[in-house]
Amino acid sequence: MKTLKAIIGAWQQTNLMLRIFVGIVAGSVLALTVPGISVVSMLGDLFVGALKAMAPVLVAVLVTSSVATARAGLGSRFRTVITLYMLTTLMAAVVAVVASFLFPVGIALADVQGASGSAPGALGDVFRNIVGSVMSNPVTAIANANYLSILFWAVVIGIALKMVASEQTIGSLRQWADAVSKVVAWIIQCAPFGILGLVYTTVSQSGLEIFTTYGKLLLLLIGCMLLVSLVLNPIIVGCMLRRNPYPLVWRCLKESAVSAFFTRSSAANIPVNMELCKRMGIDKDFYSVSIPLGSIINMDGAAITITVMTLATCYTLGVDISFASALLLSIIATLGACGTSGVAGGSLLLIPMACSLFGISGDVAMQVVAVGFIIGVVQDSVETALNSSGDAMFTIASEMRERMKRGEKVEF
Repeated sequence: MKTLKAIIGAWQQTNLMLRIFVGIVAGSVLALTVPGISVVSMLGDLFVGALKAMAPVLVAVLVTSSVATARAGLGSRFRTVITLYMLTTLMAAVVAVVASFLFPVGIALADVQGASGSAPGALGDVFRNIVGSVMSNPVTAIANANYLSILFWAVVIGIALKMVASEQTIGSLRQWADAVSKVVAWIIQCAPFGILGLVYTTVSQSGLEIFTTYGKLLLLLIGCMLLVSLVLNPIIVGCMLRRNPYPLVWRCLKESAVSAFFTRSSAANIPVNMELCKRMGIDKDFYSVSIPLGSIINMDGAAITITVMTLATCYTLGVDISFASALLLSIIATLGACGTSGVAGGSLLLIPMACSLFGISGDVAMQVVAVGFIIGVVQDSVETALNSSGDAMFTIASEMRERMKRGEKVEF
């Protein structure tokens, strides 16, 4: 028993990123040498399943507890982080427009089969879906991981508790929040094994054809996302904090983007981002709301995907595109991206909505969605890494900005 405790202790004390890197290498080696072992793939499924199972409960409990115990002074931080979320999503769409004009890419649609699933036909449908999802039964919302509804009801219940609950009740709520957070921390400790399984599955199943048939399109998408992640967002954070943003950028990429890349789910990465904010000393009342909110409205990668794929379709069909209509597309992509679900491939079903702006039929648009799923092994991973790491970075930057206003010294 002592030996087992010593091993567990040594495991927990080893840097998590080092353990994840070992998992990535091990998964890649196993996939190349002994592919097709279902038990190894199951490790990734179990890890993502555990995160997805606990994330809605974590968000519901933490947000309710945070609102019920919230102090004055959080409002300015929320205004800052929401502004950053929306501004960067819009600017990411504009970057995609400019890049698509500079490097126009077409799509070979002839041999693509139609994709399954449904998509909203107009922006009004997106708004109706958002409003409808907000008013879902709160228990059903937790069961279905409907984070928009979870946030809404958690805030409402938190406000009600703040008005009527006793200190003893609020204290019990805090204990529940701490208990759920502890369970999530245990799951995160298993991340190296989960990443090993996810890498094994990806390397075993994904051939090199995605880099040849749709290589240019994939390069354009990834190039836009890297430009936003490594240049645009750091410039915004640097201007806001008036200091070198790259230590913060690197830390968020290292500790958030890596796990998001392999889970391909902003929702599943919420506990990872919350743990990062906790280690950075961010106010729990703030990040327990801003991180789930970011997983819904901070969608830089989704806006890029919708914009690039739509313009590539226009180039393929010979549709005339004015710069004004392309900028309108970026606005529609921004608003539509905010309605994207935080699951793998969530942004692809918004492409038909954007294509309708140029009179492109739903049948053709759904073929483009099918192309998106073909390259999604790489595209959706990078998209999620950009989105989720941005949630953490902008939350931390907003907190640091408030501390600097108060004359406090901040460290990344």
